[in-house]
Amino acid sequence: MSDTTSDTNSPDPSAYVLEDQIGFLLRLANQRHLEIFAAALQDVTPTQFATLVKLHQLGVMSQNHLGRLVAMDAATTNGVVTRLRKKGLIQTQASTSDLRRLDVSLTAEGEAFVLAAIPTAFEVSAKTTSTLTAREVSQLLALLAKL
Repeated sequence: MSDTTSDTNSPDPSAYVLEDQIGFLLRLANQRHLEIFAAALQDVTPTQFATLVKLHQLGVMSQNHLGRLVAMDAATTNGVVTRLRKKGLIQTQASTSDLRRLDVSLTAEGEAFVLAAIPTAFEVSAKTTSTLTAREVSQLLALLAKL
């Protein structure tokens, strides 16, 4: 057996079609969603909005816990919290139970912003999936949740 024989189990490189790859298609879908989101909710990024919504849903929590719930690393969480605090939408304070912890909560302005923005966020989701049937949207969300 020669060292130059190809492995019969490896995929044929000529069969790779970029447009059929999950990563490529996810990136295109994300770009479409981000464009729709940016046009509809110009005051915050999707990550900032997710942060505000999670605080609206659950109330005061540590910055670390908030980051985990919104799937952000510590550095990203810190940047998002800093920017939202500068916008007056959230406030931070040292935890009364653990002085090493920073608690984060919505301001009254942040609460009002979230409540006013949620209908727009529903519209963003609807526009993002506008070419799909309701059943397809449900299937897509279920499949993405499995990834």
